[in-house]
Amino acid sequence: MTLYLVRHGRPLVDRTRSAATWPLDPTHEHEVLALRVRRSLPSSAAWCSSPEPKALETARLLADGHVTVVSDLREQVRGNGGWVDDLPAVMQAAFARPDEPAMPGWESLSATRERVGAAARGILARHLGQDVVLVGHGTAWTLLAAELTGTPPDVGRWARLAMPDVIRVEHPR
Repeated sequence: MTLYLVRHGRPLVDRTRSAATWPLDPTHEHEVLALRVRRSLPSSAAWCSSPEPKALETARLLADGHVTVVSDLREQVRGNGGWVDDLPAVMQAAFARPDEPAMPGWESLSATRERVGAAARGILARHLGQDVVLVGHGTAWTLLAAELTGTPPDVGRWARLAMPDVIRVEHPR
């Protein structure tokens, strides 16, 4: 069994709205569809998605069948959702101090890891022996990959993740 963690495609950024509400940018849907053309994801897998529009729209472009929406697969909760000018620097600080919110009103990375990890373990338990595709977000998937492999979060990989991108976890525990 393999777990595929798909990061959503490029969103349509609106600095006046929370990133959790951003849809997929239709001018970049071809990048998502390229994953489908490359057949890098199993068609017979169980598919689940974050409820955030950019993730759910990505999942629907990729999946041949039903996609289950799982609320706890959402990205790290980032307060009021206001624009952050230097998000990479803020996130580097968050990864350095995972038990503390990086900004007021933000979910700590430890809490995100616990929430997303519990959701993924539940999904994997319901689909024993089957490939699973989860569609969601870069920070959540970086933390989940660490959780399932028993390794520290790979901050370098987080920084290099494209939109869309895929992290494969073989035989997750």
